[in-house]
This record gives sequence, structure tokens and C-alpha cells, in this order.
Amino acid sequence: MDAKKQRIVIALGGNALGNTLPEQMEAVKITAKAIVDLIEEGCEVIVAHGNGPQVGMINNAMAALSREDSSQPNTPLSVCVAMSQAYIGYDLQNALREELYNREIHHIPVATMITQVRVDADDPAFDNPTKPIGHFMTAEQAKTAEEQYGYIMREDAGRGYRRVVASPKPAEIVEIGAIRSLVNSGQLVIACGGGGIPVTRQGNHLKGTGAVIDKDFASELLAEELNADFLIILTAVEKVAVNFGKPDVKWLDDLDIREARRYMDEGHFAPGSMLPKVQAAVKFAESKPGRTALITLLEKAKEGVRGQTGTRIHQ
Repeated sequence: MDAKKQRIVIALGGNALGNTLPEQMEAVKITAKAIVDLIEEGCEVIVAHGNGPQVGMINNAMAALSREDSSQPNTPLSVCVAMSQAYIGYDLQNALREELYNREIHHIPVATMITQVRVDADDPAFDNPTKPIGHFMTAEQAKTAEEQYGYIMREDAGRGYRRVVASPKPAEIVEIGAIRSLVNSGQLVIACGGGGIPVTRQGNHLKGTGAVIDKDFASELLAEELNADFLIILTAVEKVAVNFGKPDVKWLDDLDIREARRYMDEGHFAPGSMLPKVQAAVKFAESKPGRTALITLLEKAKEGVRGQTGTRIHQ
């Protein structure tokens, strides 16, 4: 491996992949261009992605199947995450391969790794499930879901009831050895889709669990484990802001981890959207000297790596 290549883990949002299959087919073309831009800059890239809309769609489809056909048992959420990794990976790797070939780059194979991520069974998140998934239900449907499947249902802003699941922290990427081997051999790897398939360890057995791991934290762990130089977390804005949506909004170019922590403590970042991104960025930046996290737009990733835009977080 060329020692001068910067190793980058790039975390795509599930929303960046569109909400339907045709939208996803189009979205991955744009995504592939931005990723191959980084490869042309001489970077080594590993791709992680979210799956919020997609896992919800699969969950709804499988729930509808079990309602229509009583002989079909309900599909566990961990299996829905695995399905989302496979079909998002399929679209992404196809688009990346095509974009590489369009630019006469024929020596970089693309692969998707179905990735399990171990979580701790006693993670406090399991005591307080907060992440809504799937479709809205009436009070009656919600009661049935609770009784039949043991779901935890919550009323959501007057719009009906939704299933809520835990969002535990990732403790270990099970397939990290295989991912590392592929990356070190020069392959472009898609891994930790949707934060990874959440599993708990029971002796030698890994048991799927009904949870969703935050993809920003899973990407951060992946970046640490692969000894990456950069963690790029893509979002819907070019830079992180304080006083967002107010007249005295301030866009941030450069933060050390102390400043980032202060802004977090002051409550500048919305939980569930920007806050986990900044938390993951800080965790990566402080994990080893010389590591930098970047939060920016997909189409600005190349300029961000050059230091021309985005919010950089470092020691």
C-alpha cells in the first residue's frame, strides 16, 4: 500500500440514498461520483451508510406480509437491517464500479461486507428505547403489536403510534478482520450499513437484537479500527452551525475537541440529528493524534479533504 494515501471512512446518511428504490438508483450515481472524486485525489476510501428510511420500509413490508399470512412469523429487526445492507450495498457497489470504469480505473474491486456489530446486552439504551421506526399505527393496531410481537409503542406527536427501539452504542465490529484484509488489499469496501446488524454475544453465538445502532458511532468505530486519517460524516449542510436558524447563526470552519465539547454542553446541536455527528467526530479526533473528522455535504467532500470547506474537528 502506498504510505502517502490518506485513508478515509465516509459515512453517508440513509436519507442521502433516497426514500424509494427508483430514488435510490439515482441517488447512488451522485454518491458514487463524489466517492470516486476522493479516490482520484489519491485517497483510500471505505464507505459506511445509514438506512433509516430503508429499514423502515422493509420492516413495514415484512409486517404487512405477516398480517396477511398468519403462517409467516414476524421478521426480526436485525434481519431487516441485514436485508437493507444487502440491497443498499448492491446499488452502491454497482454505481461505484460503473463510475470507476467511466474514469478508466479498472484495478479497484468493490465489495459490500454484511457487517454485524456487537452491542452490550446491558447497554442503558435498552432500558429507554427512543428511536422510532416503521409506519404509524392507530391505538388499536399499536395494542395488537404490543400483545403479538412484544413491541414497545409510543404516541408520536399526535400522528399516531410508532414502534420505538433502543439505539445502543457499538462495542465491536465482528467482521473487522475481513474488512481490514479487503481494504489492505486495495479494495473499495462498503461496510457497517445502517450502523451494522446489532448482535449480542451468548457464548460463541451472536444473537440478533431488536435495536438500531447509530451509523455515525459505528462509522467512528470503523475509522478507529482501520486506523483512518479522516472520518467524513456527510449531512444536509455544508458546515456545522451554532445558533442554527437564528439571525446570529455562526458557521464553524474549524474546531478543536475542547471547543466542540463546549458547544455540545451549551446545547447547540439537536439530539438525533447534528449532536451524534459532532459526538462521533470528537470521539474520532481525540482517539489518536493526527486524526481529523470532517462534517460537510456529500458534494463538498473533495473540497473538505483539501481544507477548503466543511467543519473540521481535531485535537
